[in-house]
Amino acid sequence: MRPRIAVIGSGPAGLGLARVLHRHGHPVTVLERDSARDARPAGGTLDLHEGLGQLALEKAGLLAEFRALSRPEGQAMRILDVDGTVLRDWQPRPGDLANPEIDRGQLRDLLLGNLDVQWGRGVTEVVPASRDGVLVHFADGRQETFDLVIGADGAWSRVRPAVSSATPRYTGVTLVETSLDDVDTRHPDLARLVGDGSVAVYGVNRALVAQRNSGGHVKVYAQFRAGQGQGQGPADTDADTEAVRSRLLALFDGWAAPVLDLIRHGTAFVHRRLYALPVSHTWAHVPGVTLLGDAAHLMPPLGAGANLAMLDGAELAESIAAASGPGELDEAVRAFEEQMWARAGRWAEITTAGLERLVSPDPSAALALFDEVQP
Repeated sequence: MRPRIAVIGSGPAGLGLARVLHRHGHPVTVLERDSARDARPAGGTLDLHEGLGQLALEKAGLLAEFRALSRPEGQAMRILDVDGTVLRDWQPRPGDLANPEIDRGQLRDLLLGNLDVQWGRGVTEVVPASRDGVLVHFADGRQETFDLVIGADGAWSRVRPAVSSATPRYTGVTLVETSLDDVDTRHPDLARLVGDGSVAVYGVNRALVAQRNSGGHVKVYAQFRAGQGQGQGPADTDADTEAVRSRLLALFDGWAAPVLDLIRHGTAFVHRRLYALPVSHTWAHVPGVTLLGDAAHLMPPLGAGANLAMLDGAELAESIAAASGPGELDEAVRAFEEQMWARAGRWAEITTAGLERLVSPDPSAALALFDEVQP
């Protein structure tokens, strides 16, 4: 009999795993707390790397569809000084598919396909090693048991406590997100400033980044070092839009007018305090429970998280599909964890050091970092 497998969370990690299992004809239950696929905004854009996110899509049989949706031109990157001087202007070479961009919503829909996701199934607790399997408690009071529960439920995972006592720690950097719609028509000067990809400006302990999404939509991210402030959650929408706008304009006072226009014309503002798990987060293997993606290795958002999450899911799915019995399944999960920890640890070191350089007392550190990674 096939093992009963539950994936908690319908982000890139959970859906990536489910799609690969589905391709191998292996049943899996995807449980998601959101009430529907469009219950909340999907977020901005992602660059999927060759050898990471793109490899996961290849394992899922979705690489061709991804390339049809993605934007290779989105790899363009322009860096300005605070006075508006262009310091770097990188453009992708023709045919460059190393890190094309795709909207999170488009990626979610691509991964969802015809998967059967159980919406509105919020998990409150996972109890391993019960008599009949791993016990999952739901917010509505119901319970179910599974042979393997996979926590792909993000930074504030409800599955993680079943294997680890670690909790995310504030990095010291806060991000405030806003956006511009129909930018090519309504704000053509800003459209030219952002270009086909991203524009970034780095100052002392602060930065402003704007990134083009599809459909003329631009996401703008103000980043700065700050105390933790109120609340624990990673995101809070501020109802007083104009007060936030004024505070941000004061924070970036003296920067070039076109750069500040990215804030002046922004719509709603969302605060996101950036959290991370310990760089070398591991746990003693617990039969019947494991973690993927941000639930396992939350790190600063420098382009690695979703890529690693998708590859985690694809590789674990292949390991599950190849296992022929309960003992073999547990060994496959154990071996996967060791491989995931090693890879995630390397990337956590890179992204943690990267965040220190991007939001730094020395703005030249950010420029040097980009010079190191650009081909």
